[in-house]
Amino acid sequence: MKDNVVAITGASKGIGAELARQLAACGAKLVLAARNAAELEAVADQCRESGATVVTVRADVAVEHDCQAIVAGAVLAFGRLDALVNNAGATMWALFEEIEDVSVLERIMRVNYMGAVYCTRHALPYLRDSRGRIVGISSLAGRTGVPTRTGYAASKHAMTGFFDSLRIELADSGVSVTMIYPGFVATGIRENATGPDGKPIMVSPVQEGEVMKVEDCARRIVRAMERREREVVMTARGKMGLWLKLIAPGLVDRIARRAIERGR
Repeated sequence: MKDNVVAITGASKGIGAELARQLAACGAKLVLAARNAAELEAVADQCRESGATVVTVRADVAVEHDCQAIVAGAVLAFGRLDALVNNAGATMWALFEEIEDVSVLERIMRVNYMGAVYCTRHALPYLRDSRGRIVGISSLAGRTGVPTRTGYAASKHAMTGFFDSLRIELADSGVSVTMIYPGFVATGIRENATGPDGKPIMVSPVQEGEVMKVEDCARRIVRAMERREREVVMTARGKMGLWLKLIAPGLVDRIARRAIERGR
């Protein structure tokens, strides 16, 4: 990834921030985007300490104009774009029937799905020129249903369908499409998940100490980008679940329910 121009959405924390730090260490040139300008600049400074050239763009991917600005920032600063990482996301933790305002689900869909669509739309002409990379950071919830996360799972399923279809369309273009399916990752940001009242739950429902470390997750993503892998299912449980879903879908439902109840 040395000297590649990489745009990362949702780069102010969690997977996006750690991915930025690791790509900076690889010598990539970075365009980092997020809504929180102060947190974004803090990550950018860490990347600059590794010797990386970094541009930041304050952006909400639910707004198409902001997505256009991310791409414009890359082209203005570096003259090209080699990789787009669609990482920005919003999540939830509530039973569907307890949700007080379903506009919460609309917001999640706009961020997770339409945000990726908007960014990809504006980046694609430049990625064609560079024969570059598109990366979608999804979730195991993008491959199977998960209780308490109906809107989140729906948005990630939509993301999967979009990028799997786009991969076929781009087969002769030289542009690769890599989908990433992490399980629970210790990002420390689940307290921002939306609860049934539409407000952040403020307490992580996941046992952060017993799930994948964010450093390990980001390291696997960098390797997948370098190899232009088609998709990465990060956990053994996730890989097993995809096979089991073909022959014992009810068992997969029970596994998903147990994982949510245990928070790992």
